[in-house]
Amino acid sequence: MSTLAEPGPAQTRQSDVKVKAYGAFAADQPLEPLDIDRRAAGPRDVEIEIAFCGVCHSDLHTVRSEWEGTLYPCVPGHEIVGHVTAVGSAAGKFKVGDTVGVGCLVDSCRTCSACEEGLEQYCTGGFTGTYNGSTQDPPGHTLGGYSQRITVDEDFVLRISHPPEQLAAVAPLLCAGITTYSPLRHWNAGSGKKVGIVGIGGLGHMGVKLAHAMGAHTVAFTTSESKREDALRLGADEVIVSRDAEEMAAHAETFDFIIDTIAASHDLDTFTQLLKRDGTLCLVGAPEHPHPSPGVGGLIFRRRSIAGSLIGGLAETQEMLDFCAENEIVSDVEIIPAQAIEEAYERMVRSDVKYRFVIDIASLGGADQAS
Repeated sequence: MSTLAEPGPAQTRQSDVKVKAYGAFAADQPLEPLDIDRRAAGPRDVEIEIAFCGVCHSDLHTVRSEWEGTLYPCVPGHEIVGHVTAVGSAAGKFKVGDTVGVGCLVDSCRTCSACEEGLEQYCTGGFTGTYNGSTQDPPGHTLGGYSQRITVDEDFVLRISHPPEQLAAVAPLLCAGITTYSPLRHWNAGSGKKVGIVGIGGLGHMGVKLAHAMGAHTVAFTTSESKREDALRLGADEVIVSRDAEEMAAHAETFDFIIDTIAASHDLDTFTQLLKRDGTLCLVGAPEHPHPSPGVGGLIFRRRSIAGSLIGGLAETQEMLDFCAENEIVSDVEIIPAQAIEEAYERMVRSDVKYRFVIDIASLGGADQAS
């Protein structure tokens, strides 16, 4: 499916460059330092020296084969920021030294109706993920941003205009940011709308910041009273402890739109009953097990909807980055060395991070490499 301008196999082997990375060879093995091949820039490619890479829960699901179809060796990472080091002869969108980003996808068919509308994430043939996707490059599947360098077709590279000192905190915008921005835009969140964000984690904390910046009356839902103050700091106008039945009941039928970021199976009726007539509950978290079937009555008697949303296309992701730069929005991050990734995964499972780990890729320079 790849439409990248690729050299032939022999030429590809000659132009491959070894770079340091962190990845795993099996689901039951820890991530470790390894060497991977990156192609030199083809005619339409941009070569990027990676500065920081965010750590998404999807990385953990994939590298540990909690989702089916993981290909090994697996090098995760799709929240990538860095600087252009080379451009192909036919590439004209970027120049050496530009600050750029790469998100969750690095190719698509580009000819289906979704791609033609700038919705590459819904490519009918399936987009190529930044890691674990089919590619002509060795080892036959894409390797992600837990690495020193990446080479990507210029059409899938994004421009970053935040100040250099914010670069690490920009990285999670490439997944957590666009995953919440896209549904907020699609369902017209803004002034005069009451918007709820369920869950104050990597996705949720970005949803709160973005909804507030769009002018919506933003309400954060959390199961923990201890997060109330932090949610207000992030920009929430109100905070609801979802385990408090009286507090939830006081907001019945008042929301225009709610984004549910929780990646665990739970009762959706708890939130659909808070929607106005014609309100929408949008799911962006992917649980390991299906949610219980929602009650039909609460939907049909108020014409409410339960919907889903997947990241964003290239144009919308660029729009999101520009919006965040203009409104001085970045993620709340904890910067770690690559060597701490296993501990970070364990902490992430316990929700022990506020609110996104980001790997300082310079740490790979000191790692002992696999031969």
